[in-house]
Amino acid sequence: MTVRTGRRAFLQAGGLALSSLAIAGGAEPPPVTEPRATSGDAIEPNWSQRLTLTVGPHDADLMGTTDRALQAAIDYVARLGGGTVHILPGTYTLRNALYLAGGVRLLGAGPETRLVKAASVSSPLAVDSDWYDQEITLAQPAGFQVGDGICLRTKNADHGGTDVVKRTLVARDGSRFKLDKALRQNFWLLGETTVATLFPILSGEEIADVALENLTLDGNRAENLNLDGNYAGCIFLQDCNRFVIRGVDAGNYNGDGISWQICHDVRVEDCTSHDHAGLGLHPGSGSQRPIMRNNRLERNDIGLFFCWGVKYGLAEGNVLRENRVGVSLGHRDTDNLVVDNQIVGSRETGVLFRPERGKDFAPHRNRLERNRIVDSGQDEGIAVDVQGETEACKIIDNHIEETRAPLKRIGIRLGRETRAIEVRDNQIAGVAHQVTDLREAP
Repeated sequence: MTVRTGRRAFLQAGGLALSSLAIAGGAEPPPVTEPRATSGDAIEPNWSQRLTLTVGPHDADLMGTTDRALQAAIDYVARLGGGTVHILPGTYTLRNALYLAGGVRLLGAGPETRLVKAASVSSPLAVDSDWYDQEITLAQPAGFQVGDGICLRTKNADHGGTDVVKRTLVARDGSRFKLDKALRQNFWLLGETTVATLFPILSGEEIADVALENLTLDGNRAENLNLDGNYAGCIFLQDCNRFVIRGVDAGNYNGDGISWQICHDVRVEDCTSHDHAGLGLHPGSGSQRPIMRNNRLERNDIGLFFCWGVKYGLAEGNVLRENRVGVSLGHRDTDNLVVDNQIVGSRETGVLFRPERGKDFAPHRNRLERNRIVDSGQDEGIAVDVQGETEACKIIDNHIEETRAPLKRIGIRLGRETRAIEVRDNQIAGVAHQVTDLREAP
């Protein structure tokens, strides 16, 4: 067992330095020049050493290649106030998510550290479970084990929508399983409820100050059912702050690659997210100030999807190849900058500003600058498509190129209801129509 650098150095290395608090009226408090470790205070000394715990197939502090060994390491380091879990080279098979902890860095050895999701199994329920129950009974329990992460899905009897919850199996008697937490929703036979061993590979909820580095994550898409990015992915975060995800290869998930919901100041840098059924990067609802820089997003449904209310984000220097849509902005996504990216071979659209439900919901004041957008869509493909009542966006100095026949392809299309879209200094070649402005149509 070894020790590593302290919490403040770790946060600064991840781009998560603590900010000062300004006082109304312009005055600021005196700077902290000699910090002490004080109960409940996030400002600490810059400790020169902090715990590192190794996990691996052999010659490690904790030996094993399952989620249980990895989770034990995370929990141990978190209990001692944070530090690093160093996952040594090896292939680790997961039957449940790794639940991350605040102040803990997860460090791998790049392609030599592979975390693989086990094949999923599924079963309908055999007995109704009410919202207050903490157990389920499976009609086909074969393949389920105590410790498995599961997902329950049912049709809601009141509104007809789908209810989804994630739980862990913690005890068993035949086909009856106890859950780690009560359901808090009804899961009935009449709702055609199913239970499947589906979960994120890495999961974080209501935590902060975490780094994930140099890991290879394999979602084993061919042997798993689909679970969309509002619930899972190779990495799934909910209500988190100040995450750094760097040098991670996330691939082959039957859902999203990297998804974060209502998470602020998330940085994703030098990662690859590829071959997912869903989205490559999914800055999710309400997420503020995401930074996505120098990533490769390849062969996903959508490469980079700005979900609802994502604001003040930066997407810079990314390579997006062979996604159905390269970049998508929509519902109240405002004041984001998409700059210096390469968006190549999108199967439908290079960059899409979604139409949404009217002006109050549209993606305003976004900037699309200095991007290279090549070979977008099929015969009637569009490189940049601005739809709905989108306003006050800038499309400036982009290089848009079509290397195939022009056919009916369009460089930039402005929808009939768009307003104040600034389009200038773009270089557009090889398309049938450089700019189509539907606002000018009779």
